Amino acid sequence: MSLPIASVEKLIRKAGAHRVSKGAAKELASYLEKEAAKIAREAVTLAEHAGRKTVRTEDIRLIRTHGRRHWM
Repeated sequence: MSLPIASVEKLIRKAGAHRVSKGAAKELASYLEKEAAKIAREAVTLAEHAGRKTVRTEDIRLIRTHGRRHWM
């Protein structure tokens, strides 16, 4: 899975950049994908702990609001 580079460039511009290099957008996309995968793995663990096969919105929110690994 790969985040669209144009979308990542748009995020950087929204943060205030006037210009964005392709390399910068690719690097941020790679970082975001790795972080998203970590969060997804934790959400899967939460769902399994709750006896579910489905990852729900609240699983992601719990990780986001309470920090990572604090719920374990």
